[in-house]
Amino acid sequence: MKDIPDLSDLANPGTEILVRVTPRAGRNAVVRDADGKITVRVTAPPEDGKANAAVQKLLAKSLGLAKSRLRLVRGATSRDKLFRIV
Repeated sequence: MKDIPDLSDLANPGTEILVRVTPRAGRNAVVRDADGKITVRVTAPPEDGKANAAVQKLLAKSLGLAKSRLRLVRGATSRDKLFRIV
């Protein structure tokens, strides 16, 4: 799938991944720019944790991990989120 890049090189326990989130986007996508910054666009609205859950699911898919292996460490109500792989 072209909207889901392979981020498996980051899939090591203890790795922290900083992502910028755009909720209510036109489509779900994960983008990794040339500097290594990761942006996640999700169609889910930022209410009741729906966008966070969608980001976790999409990021886990691109990492090749189960979503239960990703923990949201910081940024539950912010566009900048920090996830840790457990």
